[in-house]
Formats: sequence, structure tokens, C-alpha cells
Amino acid sequence: MEDLSDLYQEIILAHNKRPRNGEPLIPCTHQADGFNPLCGDKLTVYLRKGDEQVDEIACSTEGCAISRASGSIMTTMIQGKTVSEIEKLIEETKILLTGDEEPEIDLVEHGDMAALVGVRKFPARIKCATLAWHALEAAIKGNNVTTTE
Repeated sequence: MEDLSDLYQEIILAHNKRPRNGEPLIPCTHQADGFNPLCGDKLTVYLRKGDEQVDEIACSTEGCAISRASGSIMTTMIQGKTVSEIEKLIEETKILLTGDEEPEIDLVEHGDMAALVGVRKFPARIKCATLAWHALEAAIKGNNVTTTE
């Protein structure tokens, strides 16, 4: 199990060091800012939405490794998905990261998202991992700002 924890840590560090889709996406059709007052994380999610799906997404983050990694992982999962698929992913992610029961998750089925499940052991860090997802939800709904409070 230690090897798996090491792998998950490597995934988080890799996404933190070189976040995917981390530059602002201008122009965009939807945008929302997220702020975590506990950690100081700040991010902006940018969407370029077509008729049926999100054609492009970016998440520009200033914050801790978990927040940056979560935003990076999120962008790789969302691009090309429909709004209904994204809304389902948002709910699944919230359950994975905040649910009462320990999730059964693996890299094959969930990709790099599996690496974030370890934050469940550190309740103060859960908000870091969910911030990008809350901002994504706000952007889709047309809200411009969200916070973890």
C-alpha cells in the first residue's frame, strides 16, 4: 500500500509542478473565481463552451500543491464533455472526496483523480481539493465567484 501512496503523491506533485491547462483562456464564454480562505488558495476556471459541450477549459491557480493538482486533473477530465456529463462528474467528485464511506477507486477507472482521494485523511485539505470543482460548478451555472466557506 505504501507504493500506491507514493505513486499518488508523485501524481499530485507532477500536476502541481506542470499543471495542465493552467493558463488563462481568453476569450472564454464562462468564468468563475474560487477562494479558500483557510489555505489562501485562489483560482479561476475558464470555459469555452460550444452548443453541447465544453470545447476548452483552463484553471489558473495560485495555491497549494493539492489545489493546483486538483484543478489540473479536473481540466483533463472535463474537456469535450457535455454539461450534464460535467455535472455528474462534479457530484461524483464531491462524494469521492467528502463522502462518509471510503471509496473504492483505482487508477484504471478514475485516472489521476484517484490520487486526490488521500486528502480524505486530512480534513483541512479537502477544501483545497474541491475548490476547483466548486468553481467549475459556479462557472457552468453562470456564477462568477465561489468560496469553500
